[in-house]
Amino acid sequence: MAILQILQYPDERLHTVAKKVVEVNEVTRKLVRDMAETMYAAPGVGLAATQVDVHERIIVLDISETHDNLMVFINPEILSASGEQAGEEGCLSVPGIYETVRRSGKIKVKALDETGEFFTMEAEGFLAVCIQHEMDHLQGKVFVEYLSQLKQTRLRAKLKKRRREAL
Repeated sequence: MAILQILQYPDERLHTVAKKVVEVNEVTRKLVRDMAETMYAAPGVGLAATQVDVHERIIVLDISETHDNLMVFINPEILSASGEQAGEEGCLSVPGIYETVRRSGKIKVKALDETGEFFTMEAEGFLAVCIQHEMDHLQGKVFVEYLSQLKQTRLRAKLKKRRREAL
């Protein structure tokens, strides 16, 4: 397994729309394992393939406190969404930034697992938020794009300053 490099906002590659996985094979499963290792090491609760510069429709999640409940979604689709919730979100591609975002409170999603089998599940609360957040990445969208233009401009300036100071 390998820890992959996570793209940092505002890297343009984060705006690439991911393509559907045609076949779930050993290459796909290795990517899933590497993404999981990267997510756990970061540490984070979710990671989309887009964030590691692989533009395929794959996300991994683990919201358990013990980090032993990995969920894999390949070619995920939201079948239904209802309700609304607002909560603070962060992102491995936008480290140290947390902002309030509004999302659906309950969703039903279908996807393939790492063996290529279809499944559907309902999610609500934090899990629903995480799935929607990671699925946004597959559409080339980062959570900060839900914020006002003013907040986005300030955020870019803050991140640019951080990068300069890190050099």
